[in-house]
Amino acid sequence: MSRYSRITGTGSYLPPRRVTNADLAAELAANGIETSDQWIIERTGIRARHFAAPEVTSSDLGVQAARHALEAAGRKASDIDLIVVATSTPDMVFPSAACILQNKLGIAGCAAFDVQAVCSGFVYALTVADAMIRTGSASKALVIGAEVFSRILDFKDRTTCVLFGDGAGAVVLEASETPGILASDLHADGKHVGILCVPGHVSGGQVLGDPLLKMDGQAVFKLAVGVLEQAARTTLAKAGRTEADIDWLIPHQANIRIMQGTAKKLKLPLDKLVVTVDEHGNTSAASIPLALDVAVRSGKVKQGDTLMLEGVGGGFTWGAVLLDF
Repeated sequence: MSRYSRITGTGSYLPPRRVTNADLAAELAANGIETSDQWIIERTGIRARHFAAPEVTSSDLGVQAARHALEAAGRKASDIDLIVVATSTPDMVFPSAACILQNKLGIAGCAAFDVQAVCSGFVYALTVADAMIRTGSASKALVIGAEVFSRILDFKDRTTCVLFGDGAGAVVLEASETPGILASDLHADGKHVGILCVPGHVSGGQVLGDPLLKMDGQAVFKLAVGVLEQAARTTLAKAGRTEADIDWLIPHQANIRIMQGTAKKLKLPLDKLVVTVDEHGNTSAASIPLALDVAVRSGKVKQGDTLMLEGVGGGFTWGAVLLDF
C-alpha cells in the first residue's frame, strides 16, 4: 500500500504590535528618512506589518502557530514525531529553533531541525517532511515557518525596511493512504547570493561584515516571476495536473506585483490568488503558512481544494508544492 502525507491542521501567529505604513513613515522621518503610505502601497501592496517585541524570538512565535495547528488537527504535541522549522532568524547560532521549540511544546525525543532557504524555506521544509513521512521515517510532523525579520532590517534603507514583518505559520502533516502532497520542485542558484543577503557572521565574539539585510529589488523581481512560473509548471507536470486544476495559488507574500505576475503567467484569475501581503508584509519563511492558515480559517480554502504553494528567496532559492487539501 502506498504511503503519502496530508495536511491535517493549520495555524498561525502574529505578534500583537501592528505597524501601519503611516506608523513606519513617522518612525523613519525621525531618522531623516522619507517615505509615505502611498509610496509603499504603490510599489509593494503592503499596508501594515507586525513587529515582535525585543525579547520575543522566532521559536516563541513558532510555538504559538504550532499549538494552533495541533488544535486544528485534533492532535497533542506528544503525537508529533518530527519537527522541521524554516527560518532565517533563529533564536541562536545553535541549537536550532526547532529544538528550542520542541522543548517549549513540552516534548522530547523526536527529530527536530531547521531548514534555511530564506523565503523559500517553508516549501523546502514541507518537501523534506513529506519525503520523511513517505519513507516511514516519521508519521506526524510539525512543519513551521517562523521569522523575526525586524531584527535584521536597516531602518536607514527605505527600499527594504518597509517590506518585511514578523510572524509564524505552521501545519501538521500526517501519513495518509490517500495523496495530499502531490508533487514538489526545488531549486537553487548560488551565483545570485549578492542580490539578497545578510552579509555578516559571528567570529571571536564580534559581528564580522554587515548583519543587516541587503537587497537589489529590481534583480530579485526579474528573477522571481520567471523561476516561479517554471517551478509551478514543472510541479504540475510531475503531478499530471494542469493550471485549470489549481483552486488556489498561495505564493510567498513578497510583493503584490510579483504575485499577480505569476498568477497571470499561469493563466489564473486574480480571485484565485491568496493575498495577505497587505496586512503581513513579507514574513519570509512564515509567509506561505501564514497565508494558508488565513485562507483556511476564513473559509476560502476548503477540504478537497487543490493548492499551489510557491516561494522564492535569497540563495537564490525557489520551489513549489502542489497538494490536495
